[in-house]
Amino acid sequence: MQSAEPESLRSVLQEEKREFTPPASRESKLALAVRALRHRNFQLFFAGQLISLIGTWMQTIAQSWLVYRMTNSAFLLGLVGFAGQIPVFIMAPVGGIVADRNNRRRVVIGTQTSSMILAGILAALTLSHRVQVWQIMVLAMGLGVVNAFDIPARQAFLIDMVGREDLINAIALNSSMFNGARIIGPAIAGILVASIGEGWCFFANAVSYLAVIAGLLLMRIERPATLATSGSPLENIIEGFAFVRNTAPIRAILLLLGLVSLVGMPYAVLMPIFADKVLHGGARGLGILMCATGVGALLGAASMAARVGVRGLGKLIAVCAGGFGLSLILFASSRIFWLSTLLLVPVGFFMMVQMASSNTLIQAMVPDALRGRVMAVYSMMFMGMAPLGALSAGAMAHPLGAPWTVALGGIACIAGAVLFGTHLPAIRREARELVLAQGMTAGTPAEGMTSRGLS
Repeated sequence: MQSAEPESLRSVLQEEKREFTPPASRESKLALAVRALRHRNFQLFFAGQLISLIGTWMQTIAQSWLVYRMTNSAFLLGLVGFAGQIPVFIMAPVGGIVADRNNRRRVVIGTQTSSMILAGILAALTLSHRVQVWQIMVLAMGLGVVNAFDIPARQAFLIDMVGREDLINAIALNSSMFNGARIIGPAIAGILVASIGEGWCFFANAVSYLAVIAGLLLMRIERPATLATSGSPLENIIEGFAFVRNTAPIRAILLLLGLVSLVGMPYAVLMPIFADKVLHGGARGLGILMCATGVGALLGAASMAARVGVRGLGKLIAVCAGGFGLSLILFASSRIFWLSTLLLVPVGFFMMVQMASSNTLIQAMVPDALRGRVMAVYSMMFMGMAPLGALSAGAMAHPLGAPWTVALGGIACIAGAVLFGTHLPAIRREARELVLAQGMTAGTPAEGMTSRGLS
C-alpha cells in the first residue's frame, strides 16, 4: 500500500512544481523585469528619484569641469573627489545604525532635503561668480556626510516599499534608474556647461530634489521592516561589523568591491583629463564619455532586472570585476575619441553588474534588523574607498599620466577578481544557507532550495 505523504511535504512539492514553471509562461519578460513597479510606493520612489538623479549627474559633471577649468590640476580634481566621498567611509557606520533604529522614510526625506540645500548654495556661489575651490571642497564634504546617512537608509528602505518577494528586482530597477540618469544627466550637463555655464547645472540639481521629496511624502508604508530595538548605538554598530567579519561570503564580496572602488573607480575622477588632454573633446566630449559609461551601466542594470533568483551571481561578480579591469586597460590605451567612447560601454556594463550583483547577494543574505548596518559597510566599500582611490589617482596621474594610472588600476582589478574566484568554492555552502534562512530567493523558495548561491 502506498504511504500517504505528510501534508506539509505535499504542499512543499506542489509549491516546487509551481515555482519551476518557466516565468515566461506566466507573464511577459517585460512584466517580470519591472515587477517591483506594481507597488505604488516604489512607483513614487522610482519617478522622483529618476528626476533627482538626473540633476545629481548634471552636478557631478559640472563640478568636475568647474574644478578643472579653475585649476587645470589633476591633483585638485582628486582632492575634491576625496573631500566628497571620505565622509561616507568615516560616517557610514553611524548612518547604518540610524537606518536600523529609525523610520527610514523620514531619514531619507531629511537627507534629500539637506542635499537640496547644499546644491542650492553651490548654485548661488557659482552664478554670482564668487565660487572658489575651497568652497567646492567644503560643500562636497557636506554632501558626503549627507550621503553617509542617505545610502544605508535608502538601500534598506527598498524592502519597506516592495516587501521581501520583490526586493531583488527593486535593487536591479534602482540600479537601472541610477544609470538611466547617468546617460541623460551628463549629456545635458555637457550642453549646458558649454553654453551657459556650470552654475545652472547646480541650480537644476537643487530643484530636482523636490520630485523625490514629494514622492516620499506621498508614500504609505504599511509593513515596515523589523528595526533594531535593543542595545546601545555603539553596541549595534559593533554588532553590524561583527556580522560582516564573521560571514565569509559577505566579507569576500565586500573586500572585492572595496578593491575595485579603490583602484578602478577613480577613472571617473580623471575623465576631464582624458576628455581635454588625451582625446581633445572638451566639455562636450566629457559629457559624451560619461554618457557612454552610463549606456553600458544601464545595459548591465537591465540585464540584472531580468534575472530571477541569485543563482550564479558569485561567478558573475568575479567575471565582471575582471572584465571591468580589462576594459579600463583598453580604454587607457586608446587615443581615438570614438574608440574610447565605445570602450567605456563595457566599462560601465561590468562595473554596474558587479555592483548590482554584490548588492543583491548581500541583501539576500542579511537579516532585516541588520540591513542598514550591513549596507553601511557596503557604502564604505563602494563609495568610501573611492575617495582614497581618487586622491591616490590624482597624485599618481601627475608623474605617470592619467592613462597609466587607469591601466594600473585595471590590472589590480583583474588580480582581485582572480583571487575572489579561487575562494568561491569555500564560501558557496554558507552563502546558500544564508539565502535560504532569509527566504530571499526572489520570492521562489523552491529555486532557493536548489540554487547554488555564489556558484
